[in-house]
Amino acid sequence: MSEEVLNKLRAICLALPEATEQGGVGDPTFKVRDKIFAMRHPVNGRWSMWCKAAPGFQEMLVGSEPDRYFVPPYVGQHGWIGAWLDIELDWDFLAHLISESYRITAPKRLIALINEQRGKDKS
Repeated sequence: MSEEVLNKLRAICLALPEATEQGGVGDPTFKVRDKIFAMRHPVNGRWSMWCKAAPGFQEMLVGSEPDRYFVPPYVGQHGWIGAWLDIELDWDFLAHLISESYRITAPKRLIALINEQRGKDKS
């Protein structure tokens, strides 16, 4: 996987309020208030991005595009989504997935900051 792909993933994650990058489970792992919301992780020699998803979304996404998305080991049973990073990427959709994972993970005060910023962007 190229540095460019990692840098884009990093930019999306770190643009969110109080998001941090750390090592650990993934390489790297992105957290908000010490809780993971996204990570890059190798699976069978391929780089992927894992993030949380709303109930039912994992099945819908993996079922509709199994060559692009998968149920990751370990956390897949909790609804996480895996996205391959070594194929043509829809960065807008990946940013949406990451943002939704962040919203599932972050405290309400930080989510309110995102909503406030979106309101300013529309005016």
